[in-house]
Amino acid sequence: MDKLNFLTAGIPLQSKDYESGFETLNNMNLDGLELEFVHGVRISDKSGEYIRKNKNNLILTAHGPFYINLNSKEEEKIEASIERIVETALVAKSLGAYSITYHAGFYMGKDKKEVFDKISSGHKKIFEKLKNVDIWVRPETTGKKTQWGDIDEIISLSKEFDKVLPCVDFSHLHAREGGLNNTYEEFMRIFEKIGNELGQYALDNFHSHIAGIEYTQKGEKKHLNLLESDFNYKDLLKAFKKFDIKGVVICESPNIEEDCKLLKDYYLSL
Repeated sequence: MDKLNFLTAGIPLQSKDYESGFETLNNMNLDGLELEFVHGVRISDKSGEYIRKNKNNLILTAHGPFYINLNSKEEEKIEASIERIVETALVAKSLGAYSITYHAGFYMGKDKKEVFDKISSGHKKIFEKLKNVDIWVRPETTGKKTQWGDIDEIISLSKEFDKVLPCVDFSHLHAREGGLNNTYEEFMRIFEKIGNELGQYALDNFHSHIAGIEYTQKGEKKHLNLLESDFNYKDLLKAFKKFDIKGVVICESPNIEEDCKLLKDYYLSL
């Protein structure tokens, strides 16, 4: 991508459908939205047709269903998870989306190496089904220590597959470590790590989530509006600017379009 773009996590709250949502995004000078398939990969034919015809310069990504666990103890649940990721990718690609993201799994009390191997095996099956589908497939950094997906695990998986890059949820990284990952220096180290291990290409094709967040020592509790949270979005955006990151930032705060506008306006003021 040629710049950093700011997207809402779903249709703006003040809008009732994709038509009015696109109008809101354009009126607020926002750059697109993430299709929220979190309860299932469902979109009406009418909405799909409207998106394809009217997306124009708006950027789309997609979030896969919450019901995904590539480390399930039950093989049929792994296969269902693979199908949900594949379906998300196929529908997203048909609508002109840039990339998809999802929470890949849970540790289930198992050794981290064993879990990584199982998650990797699941992705191998995903790409067997997506042979000719050109879309980024991005496991997301997760907010609880019971969930697979710290930054090192996501980077390691990205090294194994050509079409995998991270979706870095900075609020999750903050909550996962009980309040760490919230200073300019820490944000800079995250970008340095990704650039050093995956190359400049990963920084030029970025996908990230930002929100206010409530957490405990066990990790994420719930999303908050940015100004109701301790999340240090200003220093994060300064780090984005310093590294000249290109790609997408998706705002997942409860007031999605208001905080998305807050993020974009602050970034452009730097």
